[in-house]
Amino acid sequence: MLDFRIETFLEVCKDMNFTRTARRLNLTQPAVSQHIKWLEENYGTKLFTLHGKKLELTPAGELLKNSSATMKHDITCLKEKMLETEKQKRALKMGLTFTIAEFEVAGRIARYLNQEKKISMKLSVGNTRELLRELEEGSIDFALVEGNFPSDIYHHELYSRQRYIAVCAPDDPLAKGTFTIDQLLDNRLVIREAGSGTRNIMEHFLDMKGLGVDDFSAKIETGNINLIKQLVEYGCGITFLYQTAVDRELKEGRLCEISLTDMKITHDFTFIWREDSIFHEDYQEIFQILKTNGTEKTEDCK
Repeated sequence: MLDFRIETFLEVCKDMNFTRTARRLNLTQPAVSQHIKWLEENYGTKLFTLHGKKLELTPAGELLKNSSATMKHDITCLKEKMLETEKQKRALKMGLTFTIAEFEVAGRIARYLNQEKKISMKLSVGNTRELLRELEEGSIDFALVEGNFPSDIYHHELYSRQRYIAVCAPDDPLAKGTFTIDQLLDNRLVIREAGSGTRNIMEHFLDMKGLGVDDFSAKIETGNINLIKQLVEYGCGITFLYQTAVDRELKEGRLCEISLTDMKITHDFTFIWREDSIFHEDYQEIFQILKTNGTEKTEDCK
């Protein structure tokens, strides 16, 4: 069990406000302040600093936050595992980003579950930002993500490397010929919601070109990848997705890859969990099983 003052500290870290933390924990603000003061005296260093009216973590505070979040997760996980030993059952809590959940990993998970009949699994699907929050809160144990994450906080293993491509409807003039990214700006862009790994890749690429998503003639935003593909197929615009998400449509001729001379992007799908977790070996084993327990892969579309 974590010290109750550490619990208070972690709650303060959520919104960096003593008053809101006190209200959420049903404590007085002086009580919250005393908890933080005790920790600072115990560790011999400041955990927070004030810049104007804005509360910020010190480097020591960041270290305590990350270490405590890992300990909190491991304690929760340990309790669950101890109960599982009595029931002779095992439960896994895994996070998946949308592209990975819909197009990449279902066959691998299915093979694993069919081999391990007594395994229970909670699969949480969200964008990278949401899954990082769930990892920090301890509601999932590990995640397979496509977006960026703080590599100093999370242990990470490469799951696969994916092409990131532009696609359009088969009757779009962009389906034939070769273009640059600037020549696509007169088109409507159909794109994932802010915070998604798929969109982050696009925004980072455009930023290096001195561009942004608003430089396209118009845009449609949605969190549903299948809806994005259908809208593009119906000629409503162009989009940028991982090839694994459009393999079927490319093979069936319902979408076409736009050939770009100035965009050659590959990105990693990465298996992550809290750094220094006591369950590191367990998560490493699950990673290896899912990575090697693959379904039959199709050939590239081009």
